[in-house]
Amino acid sequence: MRARTRRLYTFGIAAILLLAAAGLAFVALRQNANLFYTPQTLAEKGLPKAGREVKVGGWVEPGSLTYSDDGATMLFSVMDNGDAEILVSFTGIAPDLFREGQGVVAIGQFNEDGTFTARQILAKHDENYQPRELRPEAIGG
Repeated sequence: MRARTRRLYTFGIAAILLLAAAGLAFVALRQNANLFYTPQTLAEKGLPKAGREVKVGGWVEPGSLTYSDDGATMLFSVMDNGDAEILVSFTGIAPDLFREGQGVVAIGQFNEDGTFTARQILAKHDENYQPRELRPEAIGG
């Protein structure tokens, strides 16, 4: 085999391996994209199909948090800077940082009536977060 043909085969194999690696990286990044819908985005684009798992995020609207009679299920509204809001239902134990006016990301699915049923709640905090145990008023200072 001549040197020119050998280089051509080497270049072809390298190109195929590079394209395969780029394809795998694209698929991996696409599956792990950590995006969520805001109420305004959902109002503009419409709700996703019922039963499809999505993430919604925003702030828990002050005064919207209510509990069911047995206390296991909570209902609250998620809002953003627009006029839209999403009614969220969650059964389970909420994170310690969950409260009205705080940021939240809920993972779950929309029902036929437009209510979002969350299977997991993630509470967001700002960059000034301190655990309760380390706050000055908890230490006595």
